Amino acid sequence: MPNPGRTGQTAFGILFIVSFCHLLNDTMQSMIPALFPVLKEDFSLSFAQIGAITLVLQVTSSILQPFVGFYADKHHHPWQLSVSMLFTLSGILLLSYATSYEMILMAVVLMGCGSSIFHPQASQVAQVASGGRKGLAQSIFQVGGNGGYSIGPLLAALIVLPRGLAGVRLLAFVAIFLAIILGYIGRWLVQEMKEVRKKAVEHWATVEQYSRRRIYFFIFILFMLMFSKNFYTSSMTNYFTFFLIDKFHISVANAQVCLFAFLASQVVGTIVGGWIGDKYGRKYVIWFSIFGAAPFTLLLPYLDGFAATISLSILIGMVMASAFSAILVYATDLMPHHTGTVAGIFYGLSFGLGGLGSSFFGWLADQTSILFIFKVSALLPLLGIIAVYLPKMKKETA
Repeated sequence: MPNPGRTGQTAFGILFIVSFCHLLNDTMQSMIPALFPVLKEDFSLSFAQIGAITLVLQVTSSILQPFVGFYADKHHHPWQLSVSMLFTLSGILLLSYATSYEMILMAVVLMGCGSSIFHPQASQVAQVASGGRKGLAQSIFQVGGNGGYSIGPLLAALIVLPRGLAGVRLLAFVAIFLAIILGYIGRWLVQEMKEVRKKAVEHWATVEQYSRRRIYFFIFILFMLMFSKNFYTSSMTNYFTFFLIDKFHISVANAQVCLFAFLASQVVGTIVGGWIGDKYGRKYVIWFSIFGAAPFTLLLPYLDGFAATISLSILIGMVMASAFSAILVYATDLMPHHTGTVAGIFYGLSFGLGGLGSSFFGWLADQTSILFIFKVSALLPLLGIIAVYLPKMKKETA
């Protein structure tokens, strides 16, 4: 296995393994929003209750992440990643036996905690294995997550819809398998962190020297950009199927396939965005992928053709996904000694606030309509204009 701490090479073997783990982890997580139509029918839930499930999932899978990341920056334990799967396993089993709304919420809490423990240190693994190609490394890692979120709805249509919630029980074997693999990854990380500080690699740094307060301002700008992206993406993930069913009167299974297409499109955007960011700089990628997506999101709710709607949603997914690795790596370039904390904030807190906004949209949909919330959410990418305040960056070796 390549040892980037000593050779400066990108450890693609580790990157692909941790990306695969990310895929499986997020597949299990994405089963929850994919099951919303089933849960709504079986438990007679309102859109507000569905929004509450989203809120619980996002808060538990996000609010702990900055703290886990802070701990991971200070301490490195081989068991930390595996522990995340114990929480996920417990949530899967509880969800598969759920007989009430309260049991569903508790299952979501457990699965959310598992995800909260997994993401910061797994992102740190990708950073250490990057060999200096941090945008590409985070893109490879994030592609696993995007793939998982796109597979989740497909598995819901193929496995859970025919079998009911009992079909979720099959994912318990996935959680056990992941716990074993992550134990190996954790040992690799602990060994590698002993050498990583000795490595000289090329990276991006600000052209000018800024005070800590100014750096925090830039981090806040990046956070708001990530929030706008996650808010919109979360709304699409949770309500796109309802939008399609309401507007075009298609079946639940067909709507799930359309959601799969939207989520799968983000894989291409993530890889391209990471590669361009490493080569030409991340500010332009961020500017284009968020603010540049605004004309497409504004148009989406007003299209009458089904094929045109799906095609435009795929384009939106590709463009907006290109921002993720660029924003995350931009933030780690600004705070290079706090990669776990940064990952916890941008994977966790921004996703959680996006979920909070999405839960509000659930309440708003009950008061108005699904079409109305799609018109409102289309305005979110306009926030991308604040990328103009980000500092200029240059390549240097450290």
